[in-house]
Amino acid sequence: MLGITLKETRVYREIKEEGREEGREEGRREEAANLIIRLLTKRFGELSGEMRSPLFDLPLPVLEDLSEALLDFTSLADLPTWLKVVGN
Repeated sequence: MLGITLKETRVYREIKEEGREEGREEGRREEAANLIIRLLTKRFGELSGEMRSPLFDLPLPVLEDLSEALLDFTSLADLPTWLKVVGN
């Protein structure tokens, strides 16, 4: 009609960029959760699926806090306790 394709519109570009940013955020969250699992596994032994699963649902700032808090854990039992305290 006007010689403009959908991909050339501002709305399309904004939606595309928003999708990219969401993908990056999801990737950062997943990597943070995986790193925390690796650190906890190295320190305390294998984590059950029940302990791993909730980590992937945590927002990135909470995962960042957990990455520091786990340095003070004395056992794997500290993980569910910590999660209850932060409300997740």
